[in-house]
Formats: sequence, structure tokens, C-alpha cells
Amino acid sequence: MTDAAPVPPARRRRARAFRWASAAAAAPVALIGLLRAIPADWPVMAVQLLAFVPWFTVPAAVALLLSIAARSRPLQLVAAALLGVQVLWLFPPAAASPETAHAGQPVVEVKAMAINAGLGQADAAGIVDLVQEHQVDLLVVAEYTQELADRLSAAGLARLLPHQVAHPRARAAGAAVFSSLSLREVGMVPDSPFRMPVVSVDLSAAGQEAALRVVAVHTLAPVDDGLAQWRSDLAALDRIDAGAGPLLLAGDFNATLDHREFRDLLAGDSRTRPLVDVSAAAGSRLVPTWPMRGYYLPGVTLDHLVTSPDITGSGYSVRTVAGTDHAAVLAVLEIRLS
Repeated sequence: MTDAAPVPPARRRRARAFRWASAAAAAPVALIGLLRAIPADWPVMAVQLLAFVPWFTVPAAVALLLSIAARSRPLQLVAAALLGVQVLWLFPPAAASPETAHAGQPVVEVKAMAINAGLGQADAAGIVDLVQEHQVDLLVVAEYTQELADRLSAAGLARLLPHQVAHPRARAAGAAVFSSLSLREVGMVPDSPFRMPVVSVDLSAAGQEAALRVVAVHTLAPVDDGLAQWRSDLAALDRIDAGAGPLLLAGDFNATLDHREFRDLLAGDSRTRPLVDVSAAAGSRLVPTWPMRGYYLPGVTLDHLVTSPDITGSGYSVRTVAGTDHAAVLAVLEIRLS
């Protein structure tokens, strides 16, 4: 019987280097996997990392390739499992799906757009151009300042969307809702440093009337000492749902589907309905909306259009506007009237 040929030292060194490199690539993936899987109130650094979960698919794939090069079966199994979990989280199961309209049920089509105006510095003409190009019926603006209000007025927004509920404030605290349909303010999301008005938009079709409730969303970002307020803002949004009637939450949630707090909002509870993230339903949940400028970070999806199940979204798109680090999100909403 002939003994197997000894492995050359150079090959052993390469295999060892590949093993260490594979383990180094897998370690952060395992860490983020634990943060994503365990439903805990994580500290601020962990919450910020969770926004970038989709990007950890890259080191997971690298770890698998390196483990194959190292010919290490244990590392291959670990890396393959980590990559599989990452891919699963790229497309998590939806909390709810849009309901199917019944034959003869009246439907109203509303073209919606939401944008964080970046401390009011967004290009007003760019916003108005998007409204005109996409024939937007409903526009939600976060970080709405008086200076931006003046520039939007000069750019002719009122000609396209004559109805408005506006709360201009300095820097990031203001918000506004503009519409081609009549609307009125019916409330305000409580206990937040940012203005988040709740408005009722009048809808009618085939002799039936209904009211679309719209919330201009802008939660405090989970940075520094803002983590508790961020959680409070998301919890307050959950309490807005009355359990019936069409509902749209539009704006900057400062959260992604990889944040438990945002998934809890979508899932609903015994009192509220499951909600639909239009971008996820459209298969576009990985299209980033931030940062569009100013930060050298991988893109993440912080801005959302979230609807009740009696609304079907289509034509979802993300468009950049000069002057702001957030992209605008747009979709056509088909609202079924009961």
C-alpha cells in the first residue's frame, strides 16, 4: 500500500491563509445575523448596522468562496449557511399583501410621492418637475422649511397641487402634504420633535365616497441619544391605524425591513391591520433611497410608502433630487372603496 503524498508546505500555508480569511469574512456576517435574528432592543450602534444587512451578503459570499479555496468542509458548511440566511433576508416574507378588488368595486387611482427635503435644501424646481412629469396627485415633504415653501411656490407647485396642509419649521422639524384633491388636517402624530400631520383626503368614484388617511412620516434618526425617540415615533405610527379605511404612511421612516421595529409596524397587532410596504411588494426593497450625496456609505432604503391592504401599489420608482441626501419615492396607488 502506497502512502499519500505529503502536502507541500506552500500549499498548506495557502490553505491556512484561506481558512483565516474565510473566518474573518464570516465573523461580521455571523454577528449581524445574530442582531437580525434576535428580537431585542439593541443599542444604537447595532440599530445603525442593521440598516446595512443586505450588504453583508457580499462578505458572506466571499467567505464561502474562500472556504472552498481552503478545502475546509466545516468552514464551507458555516459559510453556506450564513449566505443562505442572508439571501433569505434579502426578500423577507411580507406581513400583508394587497387585497384583490371585487368585481364592480370602485377604485380610485392616486399617484403619490414622498421626499425628505434635506433641511429644506432640496431643489424646488426639481420637485415640481417630478410632480409634473409623473402627474403626482399627492406629495408628502419632510424637513419642510419656510424657505423651501417660498421656493416651491415660486416654482409653481400650487398650480399643480392647490390643496395643502403645511407646517414649515426650521431645519428638520417641518412637514407638508400637497394634493390635487381636497384635504384637511385631522391630527398630528404625538410626542415627536418632528411635525407629522395626519390628513384626510377626499376620494370618490362611481357614486361612492371615502377618505384616505395620510400620515407625513419623519421619525427621528436612531443616532446619538435619539434611539428611544425613534422607537417611540415608530410605535406612535402603529397607533394611527383605525383598523378600517384606506391608509397611507409616506415619508422618511429612518428604518428598513431589517429593523424589528419597522417590521412590527408592518405586522400590526390585535387592534391594527398588517400593512404593505409598496417597495417590498414591488420587488424593489433593495433600491436605496439614502444617502444620495454627502456620505460615503452603502445605500439603504429608509424612505417608504406604506399602505393598508385595501390599496395596491404599482409603478414604484426612486428618483433623485438635487440638494437633498434622500431620494424621492413614487408609486401609483389603486385605492378600493368599500
